[in-house]
Amino acid sequence: MRSVKLPIPSWLPVDGYILALLGTVGLAALLPAKGAAASVAEGAATAAVAFLFFLYGARLSTREALDGLRHWRLHLTVLACTFAVFPALGLAARGLVPYVLTQPLYTGLLFLCLVPSTIQSSIAFTSLARGNVAAAICAGSFSSLAGIVLTPLLAALLLGKDGGGFSADSMVRIACQLLAPFLAGQLLRRWIGPFVTRHRGPLGYVDRGSILLVVYAAFSEGMAAGVWHQVSGLRLLALLGVEAVLLAVMLSLTSYGSRRLGFDRADRIAIVFAGSKKSLAAGLPMASVLFGAGASLAVLPLMLFHQMQLMVCAVLAKRFAAQAAGAPAPPGGPVPSRTAGRT
Repeated sequence: MRSVKLPIPSWLPVDGYILALLGTVGLAALLPAKGAAASVAEGAATAAVAFLFFLYGARLSTREALDGLRHWRLHLTVLACTFAVFPALGLAARGLVPYVLTQPLYTGLLFLCLVPSTIQSSIAFTSLARGNVAAAICAGSFSSLAGIVLTPLLAALLLGKDGGGFSADSMVRIACQLLAPFLAGQLLRRWIGPFVTRHRGPLGYVDRGSILLVVYAAFSEGMAAGVWHQVSGLRLLALLGVEAVLLAVMLSLTSYGSRRLGFDRADRIAIVFAGSKKSLAAGLPMASVLFGAGASLAVLPLMLFHQMQLMVCAVLAKRFAAQAAGAPAPPGGPVPSRTAGRT
């Protein structure tokens, strides 16, 4: 599905969708959904996310996925980065509490380290950098599917009581909201696949709109619970610094590690972009199930990391592309591709 960008001045360091996310947070702060309205918002967000994953299933070619299995070393490398290296770094950050991060912010940071990789932005940046796009498609898809099971299990293991009451019922709810629609899309792809391809532009609104609905519902619930009294501006700056270090470490590890493992240049690019990023689209609905009223504070690190990874990876993709063309890297700030803003 094609990204839907909002027109903003070219000098602004964020894209229109990031501004829409911030505006949604502001709307939830000023006019939070309460009572019956909160139930309607939560139901609409759940339905939109389910439809989003249904479209993912309808888009992904089964043959493409099976062909991708041949590149099992690359996919295992991305999965190891996403569900082993990231969580290990998240656990190491525990030493920053309470001196740098508060316990709630650390819980959100650790949850960030447990969610799956992105699909669309990994593909967009890999394509821009002239890497192995097919591998990025499969790696991101496999990571998202694995995350439906692994993220709740890791949350139960590593977050404990901070996970907001993880249970078998939580996993069932996540599977029903994400995995079941995806499988339904795969089953119906033979009949609806061409329609989804022809209307990828209008259907792109579903992608971003579903996330905005989840953000509004989560932050409305957080406002009702008073969670925003737990964080200060100084703590937010500290969180940004910690996440900048986390992203830099993962980009370095994926780049150096893939080289040492003997992958060629195109595969290394796919590993760097798929192995260093986290999915806002998958993480938000999972957080709403796992954390309940505390979801707004729990997903704050993920929202900040999402913007940071887009800006940094846009710069890296431009430099990789320039290197491939044998030209000097272009100066200037990040200019994300038309689909890079998606999760």
